[in-house]
Amino acid sequence: MPSNLIANSYDSIMTESTRPSISNSRLIVGLEIHVELATRSKMFTRAANVAHPDFFSAEPNTLVDPIVAALPGTLPVMNRRAIEMSMMVGLALNCTIASQSKWDRKNYFYPDLPKGYQISQYDMPLCAKGWFDLTLPDGSSKRIGIVRAHLEEDTGKLGHELPGGIPFDGSLVDLNRAGTPLLEIVTEPDFSTSEDVVAFAQELRNLCRFLGVTEGIMQKGHMRFEPNVNLALTLSDGREVRTPINEIKNLNSFRAVRGAIDHEVERQTKEWIETGREQGRGMKSTRGWDDVANVTILQREKEDAHDYRYFPDPDLVPVEVDAQWLAKVRAEMKELPSTRRSRYIAAGIGEKDLRQLMDLPSLCVFFDAAVDAAGGAASSILVAKIVLNAGARRANELSIAIADLGITPRQIADIIAMREAGSISAQGAEQLFGLACESSDSAQELAARASLIVSNDQGQLESWVDAAIAANKQAADDVRAGKMAAIGRIVGAVVKQAGGSVDGKAAQAMIMKRIGSEA
Repeated sequence: MPSNLIANSYDSIMTESTRPSISNSRLIVGLEIHVELATRSKMFTRAANVAHPDFFSAEPNTLVDPIVAALPGTLPVMNRRAIEMSMMVGLALNCTIASQSKWDRKNYFYPDLPKGYQISQYDMPLCAKGWFDLTLPDGSSKRIGIVRAHLEEDTGKLGHELPGGIPFDGSLVDLNRAGTPLLEIVTEPDFSTSEDVVAFAQELRNLCRFLGVTEGIMQKGHMRFEPNVNLALTLSDGREVRTPINEIKNLNSFRAVRGAIDHEVERQTKEWIETGREQGRGMKSTRGWDDVANVTILQREKEDAHDYRYFPDPDLVPVEVDAQWLAKVRAEMKELPSTRRSRYIAAGIGEKDLRQLMDLPSLCVFFDAAVDAAGGAASSILVAKIVLNAGARRANELSIAIADLGITPRQIADIIAMREAGSISAQGAEQLFGLACESSDSAQELAARASLIVSNDQGQLESWVDAAIAANKQAADDVRAGKMAAIGRIVGAVVKQAGGSVDGKAAQAMIMKRIGSEA
């Protein structure tokens, strides 16, 4: 008798009161990640790809052609760029890129799958046997095994609301997503905490975005995470048993990933105590995540591979990758997030600024260009200060990216040089940054037109300081009494009179000199 049947028979004669208690439990999680690739066209047709920024706002069912709709007589043709993007991810995950891989048909019927099968890769994937070193909070690392990364086409999308959020008693099919190039990455079951799963998911999203293979917008489903969760239970009688694996489908937020796994730990423990069900053939289930109730919900008993009746697709030739093509793709790869992060840390970038930079690939590219214009890595901290302060404030006000403000890396470098030379004040630098966002003129020209060049006229500075002291008598008295925090009010008054054309440090020195001379 098969072992799983023996176990199930054993459990069937036991009750919750007679079943051994749980001495210890260990979480086991493997992860499947679906990445929509941002090619301009779909995987097997020239129809526009909804995962590309140019087509984000396409109306439902407008990115459909005869191949997407699976009309009789249509034949697929491979998207070479999607294959190259997948190779980049495989190389970044230390996978072996197969010299030959093939296409298979995965058969199942669902309203958003027009052909009745999905073109995928089964036994000969494009990328396999890789790894990724995940940095843990304590500074150590954990190696996560990558089983495979294979290409396939995405399905369409089902909705249950009419435009305007009106409930609909039925299903609405949108085929815009159908045929989108989809890279499925499968990890080994190497995770033992939900925190590590989320950390890996965030790192993988960053990696794919920095490689330029996906926009990675979670709300649009560009990356969807499916944890396979079960528990290894050590029982009071010394046995170790494992609960049935449950796959949580289509999670598109890191909060959902963590919540679904944590819920499964609680649910599976309770279920084993009540039923004694153990892992075995035919025991795997698929569950969905309710983001409101924070619970997983049974969707169906999970199919095994043979249930999909895989067979080679007769309409597509194998993918053959030679050394020359692989070298070309490798040379095209951009700097990986881990390398970039190490470079920034070595340049003195602090943790807060580092997080802000690494959150957006386009910001990193812009930042690096400004650093180069300002003289190289030694200028990194100065560039970060102006880009992530003045730039971030202005970008937030306008609800756009810092890199899209209009200011150029050269203008940023010149503002820094002028500030370091003392020719503009800190306030003047802020004003000049805003002016540069609106004009392509040089920073020097903009500063001169706006009268932001710091005045070296000591007589004029004395006049501004005397007026500021007279207007802020209480603050001046506080400074005389040793309360130095009050000097800021007087400095502010001087800078306001000067219209930004005075350096705050010079103003403060003159204030102390004038107050001291009064004594």
